[in-house]
Amino acid sequence: MSTQVRVVVVGHGMVGARFVDDLHQRDPDARFRTVVLGAEEYEPYNRVLLSEVVAGKLDVAAIALPRAAQRGVAEILPGTTAVTVDRCAGVVHDQAGERHPYDVLVLATGARARVPDLFGRRPGDDLPAGVHALRTLDDAREIVAATANARRAVVVGGGVLGLEVACGLAHRGLAVTVVHGGAHLMDRQLDGPAATVALARLTALGIGVRVGTRTEEAVVGGGRMTGVRLEGGEMLPADLLVLTAGTVPEVALAQRAGLDVARGIVVGPDLASPSDARVFAIGDCAEPPEGGSGLIAQGWDQARRLATLLTEPSAARDAVPLPTVGTDVVKVKGVGLDVVAMGECGSRSGSPGRRVRLSDPEGGRHIEVVVADGRVVGATCVGAGPVAADLVAAYTRGTPVPADPAQLLLRPVAGTAVPAVSPTMMPDRAVVCRCNGVTKGDIVGCWRHGARSVEDVAAATRATTGCGGCQDAVCGIVDWLRRADPDQTAPSPDTVHALTG
Repeated sequence: MSTQVRVVVVGHGMVGARFVDDLHQRDPDARFRTVVLGAEEYEPYNRVLLSEVVAGKLDVAAIALPRAAQRGVAEILPGTTAVTVDRCAGVVHDQAGERHPYDVLVLATGARARVPDLFGRRPGDDLPAGVHALRTLDDAREIVAATANARRAVVVGGGVLGLEVACGLAHRGLAVTVVHGGAHLMDRQLDGPAATVALARLTALGIGVRVGTRTEEAVVGGGRMTGVRLEGGEMLPADLLVLTAGTVPEVALAQRAGLDVARGIVVGPDLASPSDARVFAIGDCAEPPEGGSGLIAQGWDQARRLATLLTEPSAARDAVPLPTVGTDVVKVKGVGLDVVAMGECGSRSGSPGRRVRLSDPEGGRHIEVVVADGRVVGATCVGAGPVAADLVAAYTRGTPVPADPAQLLLRPVAGTAVPAVSPTMMPDRAVVCRCNGVTKGDIVGCWRHGARSVEDVAAATRATTGCGGCQDAVCGIVDWLRRADPDQTAPSPDTVHALTG
């Protein structure tokens, strides 16, 4: 390319920011000039961890994503909303009337919370006082503020986010009831017996559950929530209602631009719109041929692939989607609730394979493992933390299973990494951060190049910036390195900049 390519990115969340980082990391000659329009006023933050902010386990500062040096070469416009796209002229117009010309347009608009029709409200109307969705940092702050005066809460949606929020609110001292329209909790990841054990654990935490029913009406008096009426007439008193009933891809801008839209923005294998080869979509707003998983790993993979496509067109054919195996581990980060599911599980279970199961409702645990071709291809673990850690390692690394798969239910998997409390026993190839593919060896390498804290490691490798499940492991490895190598001096600012750049 002899001239600079103008790239406009609409969306500065986890996927949009990752794309900008990846693009400029692959662009040492500064061939691309990037302008990023971010509707929120904040630096990119980890949306996956918002439920932990609600629970009080993390503060707002703790979920900020490390700022990569590459992002500094882009023009970031926070608080700027794209309103229209003139595809003929190649221009994006924002809410202030400013024009942003582009040669390449990347839509990373994400998704919005689905709001059930419970109030007779019209599109665009504000929610009544006491009613909150959970999708943004502002949502999390408002929910935390509302807990100061609330005593009873209803959470609509019994999926992963709903259970995390319910546990968090209960941890704050509220009486909580979860209402879920499915046949059982987490019906995408759990079958009936596993959900029964999870339900028993929620009951032990003091959380009420109504499954197989839907909210019919939110009762509002004087402009505030007073309760929720369920199908069948049951009334649940509540002064706080949290909506976690799924998301809807944010496609309004694409629709106004005349792009091909189904549930999400339709894109091909190259992530380009079939309506316009200059327009791409990535993340939760996109609908690729393989479908959307809703997991951050898929969005980050799309960011990588698109950055490769733009900077190395000849290598683009090798930038294929990541395989599903190892990137679809789901973990509930609820206070007092331990659920992990991966691969063949719940509604995703259907492929042939040998299944072994330990169901111990009285002991509060349920484990099912699916094995095919000598590998773990799926697992469900409720109330079985150490076994779950071993199974995640076996699943993500493809470790051969024992001749008798029943051994997987009760004891560590031979050959897999032990938990990070014993980092000396972990092989360097052991994957610590599944979301970003970071190994123990990568973290040790960062230490040798000057990283001295979890924050330094996150900035250099992106470990801990996805689902957050590897936080304890990374902390354990850093602490071990600090003890094992105490004579290393702290790096200079120039060294840290070189490491993270």
